[in-house]
Amino acid sequence: MNLLRHFFWLSMAIVLPWSIVGHSAESYPTKPVRLLVGFAPGGSTDIVARLIAPKLSQSLGQQVIVDNRPGAGGAIAADVMLKSPPDGHTLLVCTTGLQSIQPFLQRMAFEPADIVPVTLIGNTPYIALVNASLPIHNVKELIAYAKANPGKLNFASSGNGTAGHLAGEMFKLRTGVDIVHVPYKGTGQAMADLLGGQVSLIFDQPVSSMQHVKSGKLRILGVAASRRLEALPNVPTFAEQGISSFEPVAWVGLCASKGTPPSVLARLARDTTEALKQPAVAKRLSDDGIEVIGGSPEKFREFLVLDRKKWGGVIKDAKVTAN
Repeated sequence: MNLLRHFFWLSMAIVLPWSIVGHSAESYPTKPVRLLVGFAPGGSTDIVARLIAPKLSQSLGQQVIVDNRPGAGGAIAADVMLKSPPDGHTLLVCTTGLQSIQPFLQRMAFEPADIVPVTLIGNTPYIALVNASLPIHNVKELIAYAKANPGKLNFASSGNGTAGHLAGEMFKLRTGVDIVHVPYKGTGQAMADLLGGQVSLIFDQPVSSMQHVKSGKLRILGVAASRRLEALPNVPTFAEQGISSFEPVAWVGLCASKGTPPSVLARLARDTTEALKQPAVAKRLSDDGIEVIGGSPEKFREFLVLDRKKWGGVIKDAKVTAN
């Protein structure tokens, strides 16, 4: 009898955890889901969140509410999530800066491992843009002009240690050109001075600058990607113009708190990936220069390892600091 009792409790110890995991996925969600965005309404990250939120509301059977908590490059929103129960009812739209760059530049109130990947929503290659008044029409001409006029060209960014800043530093490392960095407090100010001719160049995401390209005020020199963007089929990549290994990418993903049940993470990854496949969603993201990805938490985790290695290397080699 004692032996039978021993085997009974041993079998329960094995089966019960899997039963709990299965139950977590089956019962989730039990209330509205909060989708935190670490940036102000209207920005590219916010646009992505508001695009997928209603689709997730439909698949999850609970309202998904976008909650903007701007500041500190997304760290404020992350802190709000991490102070909430790790049950999948409070999620974060995570970005390159928060997950792959900030940990190398400053002490944070949490560890990167406290935020776990759900699915990689999509990524956006950077494009190089100049004021249309400059006699520069492609990447080769940019390099030639910079080498013929050392220190004369400069590039703007939304601040020290931002992805746009590091994209410029990566370009300098790959080409050996001397281009001065001019940091601003936000993309809006940087773009205004580029349009005004106070700065020469910017490495930016297509969604932020296409209106100025269409108006003829800015000129795109190249796309930092392995292949041309669907939204910019006539713009060659940097690789096509002789600059290899230059692919700075801004990405946006869905993240949760450490301790969230794996079954809940898998459910969220599956439903988000399905939402991204919907034609209206895919087209809107493509029009903004975002390549739709989706996939499992494991796939996102593997991507993060390589992404952090890339940005960490640029920060080290270019001796970048946050201030």
